[in-house]
Amino acid sequence: MNKLIEILNKIFNTKINSKALRLIGISLVALTVIAFWYEWYILTYDDSDYYEEEMWAEDCNVFGIELYNDLETVVYLDEDNSGADFDTLYESTSSGIVDTIEWAEEDESVKAIIFSIDSVGGTPVAAEEVANALKRASKPTVVLIREYGNSGAYYAATGADMIFASLSSDVGGIGVSMSYVDYAKQNQKDGLTFNQIISGKFKDMGDPDKILTAEEKALAMRDVKILHEIFIKAVAENRNLDIEKVRAIADGSSMLGQMALDNGLIDKIGDLNDAKQYLREQIEEEVEICW
Repeated sequence: MNKLIEILNKIFNTKINSKALRLIGISLVALTVIAFWYEWYILTYDDSDYYEEEMWAEDCNVFGIELYNDLETVVYLDEDNSGADFDTLYESTSSGIVDTIEWAEEDESVKAIIFSIDSVGGTPVAAEEVANALKRASKPTVVLIREYGNSGAYYAATGADMIFASLSSDVGGIGVSMSYVDYAKQNQKDGLTFNQIISGKFKDMGDPDKILTAEEKALAMRDVKILHEIFIKAVAENRNLDIEKVRAIADGSSMLGQMALDNGLIDKIGDLNDAKQYLREQIEEEVEICW
């Protein structure tokens, strides 16, 4: 011990006694233990425990999901993440909504799921994923369309057992769009030149800095028609409707609540109270919703 103290004093040009050395040793051991504990915590942490604790903390038997933006598969953030609310964005993705449906399915205290929609659309894959997750759910699922339930948002809604909407709700919009604005003529006016360097003639198809060729437009229309047919078939199957009846109204237009009801796109005219009454009958107890 004395020899070690003598060596340390020479190295650091200071005076260290045995008491100070013991304190240093204890501090180093404590820091080592903390470092190992932190590394173990990071490697073994399961965020599902956090979600379960946060999401099911309230005393509820129905879990509510909200879609108030365009429905997409993943979260897109600005480059600097400015103005981005990750939780809000995540809740507007099929990834987030499907996860929530699955969590609600696993929680024994949750008896049903209500999905509140106020959205004008979304992407085909995201809509399909949400619709399929609702169909897989063994617990009662209800969709409440608020102002809008159009296009991809409506596609997603069709997976539920029951769809409510107001008389003034805008519903449907069964169609597909790949429309966009090109800047080719504006670029030419500004003296800008588009230099095309590609290995396949369709590789830069849809580039807004060039005019769409007739071949490219035909190719895009091919895909639009395929996606449209997939949409029609999904609505017909999920809503138990005749496919030709769906095809007849699948012109991309939307309709108000009563017409949507008459055409089988929704099940009932009603608001949140009506949806809660329906759920009360399904689960045979008072409804408490966790949003």
